[in-house]
Amino acid sequence: MIRIAVDAMGGDFAPAEIVKGCHQAIAELPGVDIILVGREEKILKPLKERISVVNASQTIGMDEPPVSAVREKKDASINVALQLVKDGKADAVVSAGNTGAFMAAALFKLGRITGIERPAIATFFPTASGRVLCLDVGANSDNRPKHLQQFGEMGSVYAEHVLHINSPRVGLLNIGEEPEKGNELTIAAYPLLKGSKINFIGMIESKEILSGKVDVVVCDGFVGNLILKFGESVASFVMDLLKKELTKNPITWLASLLLLPAFLNIKKKVDYDEFGGAPILGVDGICIKAHGRSKAKAIKNAVRVAMEAVKGDMIGCIKKVEAI
Repeated sequence: MIRIAVDAMGGDFAPAEIVKGCHQAIAELPGVDIILVGREEKILKPLKERISVVNASQTIGMDEPPVSAVREKKDASINVALQLVKDGKADAVVSAGNTGAFMAAALFKLGRITGIERPAIATFFPTASGRVLCLDVGANSDNRPKHLQQFGEMGSVYAEHVLHINSPRVGLLNIGEEPEKGNELTIAAYPLLKGSKINFIGMIESKEILSGKVDVVVCDGFVGNLILKFGESVASFVMDLLKKELTKNPITWLASLLLLPAFLNIKKKVDYDEFGGAPILGVDGICIKAHGRSKAKAIKNAVRVAMEAVKGDMIGCIKKVEAI
């Protein structure tokens, strides 16, 4: 059985939606045990079989300073959950809580994989043919060329061993496809990625992220976070706009009923709940960051992502990358 520690107190809808999502995970995902970490009196009962509770008396809020909160609140749910992984009592951690605190706690408790200079948060975007992995989307605002090389290598490992993509195509995000075009960071990172042992196809532009041209997009955390937030807003805007236009009058409303299956399918493809969580690559343990607004379905899928990472031996595979 794969053991997943879930931060029951992290996120805007904790603990109720977190617990509900764990119930759904147990019902739909065979082969997983869940350890809910948080204040026992606040975690809803009764719990299903294969779900246990580890008490943590403190919680780190979404707006608290990450590093100081992690250091001062030793019994915070995220600290306790990560300690379970460190002690070998859990195989992975899922949290929808404070991203900075999760990152800081993971580095304090688990440390970086030897040779990795900076961890990266990787997330998914939908494409016409499936999905694309993008990293870094917010772990680091400033990066050096070597960091981008390692992001590409870690992203390639994840895509191959967890997503089961043979020889994943890796692209470096830039303002043009020419190697000599871009800022100092991308120009310097290009030869490092080209010289690595991954399937690096070169520079790609932002308009190509969703095209299916690559399986992994590499960028610095500042740019990646802007893309992530903008992408979320565009998806919500388009769906809201469609809803308003199709309910303007009885004729368009009736037409929308016929098109409802197509709209639901589109919504599913752009819904972050379907992707579940974003792996934090580079720390020496499997850490999956769910969206702060995650509800039950997203938590269930975050547990699934954690299971897939454990099954794919994500950490072991990253450690074996010779270039790192």
